[in-house]
Amino acid sequence: MSDHLHIADFLVPVNLQQITNDEGYREGQLGKLVVAYEEDNFPDLDDPQLVIVGCGEQRGAGVMGAPSNAPELIRKQFYQLFYWHPDIHLADVGDIKPGSSITDTYAALKTVVNALINDGKRVIILGGSHDLTLAQYQAYVQNQQLVEAACVDALIDLDMESAYPHDNFLMRMLTGEPNFLRHYNHIGFQSYYVHPRMLETMDKLRFDCFRVGHVKEAIDEMEPVIRNSHLFSFDVSAIANAYAPANIITPNGFTGEESCILMQYAGMSPSVNSIGIYGYNPRLDNNELTAKQIAHMLWYYIDGRTRAKREAVLEERESFNEFHTVFAEVETIFLQSKRTGRWWVQLPNKQFIACSYKDYLLASSNEIPERWLRAQEREG
Repeated sequence: MSDHLHIADFLVPVNLQQITNDEGYREGQLGKLVVAYEEDNFPDLDDPQLVIVGCGEQRGAGVMGAPSNAPELIRKQFYQLFYWHPDIHLADVGDIKPGSSITDTYAALKTVVNALINDGKRVIILGGSHDLTLAQYQAYVQNQQLVEAACVDALIDLDMESAYPHDNFLMRMLTGEPNFLRHYNHIGFQSYYVHPRMLETMDKLRFDCFRVGHVKEAIDEMEPVIRNSHLFSFDVSAIANAYAPANIITPNGFTGEESCILMQYAGMSPSVNSIGIYGYNPRLDNNELTAKQIAHMLWYYIDGRTRAKREAVLEERESFNEFHTVFAEVETIFLQSKRTGRWWVQLPNKQFIACSYKDYLLASSNEIPERWLRAQEREG
């Protein structure tokens, strides 16, 4: 770990032994292999690629008092899972110290995430209310880095009539100045909770919003969306109550398996380097089933990281099938990975963006793929 990263000042150690009720971990379980910030021993972060940080801040959801113990309960379930990915090394740097104000907590989380991503780590944030996504985003703003964000949520948090940041933090994120949000993708919104004019506004801003039913019909179309992103945020409200009992906002949403697939896509992305799991309220959970669901999602995120290592870089053209196509008098190139089967398409500025086989089929039929068109509009 770089000497200039003094992030321990913002963190509280974890006690993994206490999380397991002093039973300890069995050989092969994640808890046996993770290097953690326990007592006064801050872990050596030179080797781990993935770093977990907890932040139970929930004042943004109107819950006063001590931080939520959500990170602890997620860890309890996650570290009992078995380690199938020996190429991925994991560290846990503990929990963000609660600030005297919510703004102080935001600042601490931003500082820690910024330091870790600048050190080449991929950060997993265990929340806390969904407005912590704002602090996650500000870690990139601090670098003046243009980012693409993907958020999985049943709601679109632009409710300016609410007094709580977790209901309207997206307004600051999407329109705040200076703004470094190059593009925003919203995955899994449920129409009956979203005013039609809100979607019209998002469309005018050229942000992409995908209804839950649309995603469930063709979930593989979300892989390129997430692959192009840097920041990934997942609200538990997007998961159907049957799979996440702590979600009392809606009975509908993604299944547990679909949620794991979306997280796996985030792991496969070459550019997603921070993910946050938010909105888990342990007081509403049933037999810690929601904590178990989140733990499984984290396992699939790691699985995605292993899969990503098989992929070649685009400069290694011999590792890709190359298809030259013309649609609407536009000449372009599609690339298909020989290793993973994933697709990319070239924009007029010669940059490649992630796409799908469906986009290639549309272009081959002389139709303009919407993904290509939207990306071109943003470039223009």
